[in-house]
Amino acid sequence: MLLPVDAIEPTLQALIDRLIPKDDWPSASENGVLGYLRQRCMTAKAEWHEWLRSGLKALDQAAEHRFQWSFRDLTAPQQDELLGDVEAGRTPEPIAKFLQRMVVLVAQGYYGSPGEGNPKAASWEMMGYRPGPLAVDGAAVPEAEPRITRFDQIRKGYDAVIVGSGAGGSVAAMVLARAGLRVLVIERGEWLGFDQVGQNHLKNHRLSVCGHNTGPSGEGHPRTILTDSGQERVTLPHENDYHNNAMTLGGGTRVYGAQAWRFHPDDFVMATRYGIPEGSTLQDWPIRYAELEPYYVRAEWEIGVSGDGEVDAHPSWRSRAYPMPPLSETLETSVLARAARSLGWQTGPVPLLINSIDRDGRPGCGRCGQCVGFACPTNSKNGGHNTALLRALATGRVDLVTGVMAERIDSANHRVTGVRVVTREGNVVKHKQILAGHVIVACGAIESARLLLNSATVEDPHGLGNGSDMVGKNLQGHSYAGAYGIFDEVIQDGLGPGPSIATRTFSHGNPGIIGGGMLANEFIRLPMVHWYRAMPPDVPRWGLRGKTAMREGYLRTAQIQGPAQEIPVDTARVRVSTKVRDCYGVPVAQLSGRVHPESVRAAEFLSEQALTWLARAGARQVWKSRAGRGLSAGQHQAGTLRMGDDPATSVTDRYGRVHGYRNLFVVDGSVHVTNGGVNPVLTILALAFRTSEHLVKHG
Repeated sequence: MLLPVDAIEPTLQALIDRLIPKDDWPSASENGVLGYLRQRCMTAKAEWHEWLRSGLKALDQAAEHRFQWSFRDLTAPQQDELLGDVEAGRTPEPIAKFLQRMVVLVAQGYYGSPGEGNPKAASWEMMGYRPGPLAVDGAAVPEAEPRITRFDQIRKGYDAVIVGSGAGGSVAAMVLARAGLRVLVIERGEWLGFDQVGQNHLKNHRLSVCGHNTGPSGEGHPRTILTDSGQERVTLPHENDYHNNAMTLGGGTRVYGAQAWRFHPDDFVMATRYGIPEGSTLQDWPIRYAELEPYYVRAEWEIGVSGDGEVDAHPSWRSRAYPMPPLSETLETSVLARAARSLGWQTGPVPLLINSIDRDGRPGCGRCGQCVGFACPTNSKNGGHNTALLRALATGRVDLVTGVMAERIDSANHRVTGVRVVTREGNVVKHKQILAGHVIVACGAIESARLLLNSATVEDPHGLGNGSDMVGKNLQGHSYAGAYGIFDEVIQDGLGPGPSIATRTFSHGNPGIIGGGMLANEFIRLPMVHWYRAMPPDVPRWGLRGKTAMREGYLRTAQIQGPAQEIPVDTARVRVSTKVRDCYGVPVAQLSGRVHPESVRAAEFLSEQALTWLARAGARQVWKSRAGRGLSAGQHQAGTLRMGDDPATSVTDRYGRVHGYRNLFVVDGSVHVTNGGVNPVLTILALAFRTSEHLVKHG
């Protein structure tokens, strides 16, 4: 049976070969785009097939009206002229929408991963993109297989049950097990080896246009969005407004970019420093930087961070140097460093939870070109799955289950008693109740809030710890903003992971701005990410000019960006849906809200500084990227179970213990009062060490 692509192939091929024409490098059809479209047809619904047929028919009709010939019979200049008219809006709107979508699909097939389109990676060679590690000799570095306990082997009870195996959960498991406690770690996702995570450039946590690579599965695990009009709509795990973090063993650390920043001392006292903006719930933390500094050191040394501290303007912040030197400089580093010096800005290497040298039986970074969003090909990234969790399992006192979700936390008389879990084995759904001396929640800010809300009792009818309606409020992520610059000379040498120079000059003390943030150069851009986000705004995305811009601009384009300090608002929040349930029948997370206007102002300010940096570095054309105005959470999600001394305005105390529950703790970004102007994972690790140590000492 013919697929729609086969039936209309002559017209389709003519179109895609004008969208990416042949020059010294292959055209779209020569580089596998027809094969990519066939795959899309095989998995698409009938509506997609009809859209393709009708769109090409409309294009032929426009060609016949204009030139009296079908599109495939026109000369190349005539085809380009017609497509230019379509793009400029001089033809019916449906044709313009069809062309816009086709431009994207053709680019995906041409610049995406081999195996779909781009079979021999010709477009990557054309652009100068190298995906793999520098050293290709020798066998791949083996990953240690974690010892996983079967569902039917779970004990009746444990000293501690930890829900989540990411940054915070893995550290808690290690600390508690080493102290002699019998521990169960519950992971909703599965253990995914390197090949299972995959290397698909269209299906990952950096670009998820065709799904994502680390769970949860697309079916049975929705969330909902409460719109400004009060309507509730469903969103799926690969969609941006799902705000997904990886759900697999190791959580987000399995595929993160591993930037290992400490929060600025002033991040802990922003309300005191700036006052409380109208419409915000800004507060000081109940702890100060000095109280967390020893645990920052512990996280850096026990998990493993490379860097030199030069980027921090205050050497007094640090009581001990990093355990590993920074990764070597790149070509881009030297260009940007000279410009920063001329501007009087303090810069230094980006600290990374990545081995720069052999450490803990694993090698230094292989400098691959696809770090963030993927598992590490040399096993050099330090995450929960290959550091703390393995050490916890090595004690013999930890059971680890995967593919198991916590439905609710049981409690009585304001003391948690255990956790109810659910899993699916084939077509059979199985439930189990587990007793626990302590419960430690580490599911990420969205799912941790969902779990507490779904654990309502007669004593706490609105959810555990939610007597003051604080659970789920103050959801934060980071507003990212920055700028791009294109240079006359090549500025990229392809040495991953990419971030190699940063400034914290604008963390605080910016006139008229509340907070600020960090600026750094970006991760190596996947070719498709470059097409989506880094093309100059005045260059078309199709045709010979678009192809030339990709070929000539990829290694000449620099990107500076960073996370802006977000101002918390209680209207940005997590609730549980009263209408939508997951495949286990559990109410799903409902998300709502927007970022505070001051967060937008801070992001705009950072964009201007990034623009200045690139212009001073010699870029011949610069342009800004802008942060979104909607809800912010994503992979840096935080704030929904904020810590504080007053139960009326917080969910946990200064040690992450839920108010009113002596044996219920939280060890993820949920407890952050503010989320810093930097990536939050090192603070999550440090707080997890602090909370776990407190639990061991004081129960």
